[in-house]
Amino acid sequence: MAGKHRIYTTSVASVHVHYVAKAEKKGRTRAEVDQIIRWLTAYSQAELEARLADRTDFETFFAQAPAMNPARERITGVICGIRVEEVEDPLMREIRYLDKLVDELARGKAMEKILRA
Repeated sequence: MAGKHRIYTTSVASVHVHYVAKAEKKGRTRAEVDQIIRWLTAYSQAELEARLADRTDFETFFAQAPAMNPARERITGVICGIRVEEVEDPLMREIRYLDKLVDELARGKAMEKILRA
């Protein structure tokens, strides 16, 4: 791969504000966005807050995640015109999973469905 995609070196915090804004515009909450991130990565809320505060980039954020939820492989569908289950690059796929979950939240999907319960 010729150079890293820009999103890999982007801080999670800089995108988190957009996730929250997107959710809140549709009547959802930051707490729900954070719940999705914790479900996906197994970060505690305190760990998540620390990663946001220290402006951890996406590459480090996912590399240091305590445990990626195995149920994330049940996340399917299109985000940004791309089928998430067909994304080749493992890191990009994790980022797209997160994008897709936040999108489902903003679309009013029930939390238990978003979290693949």
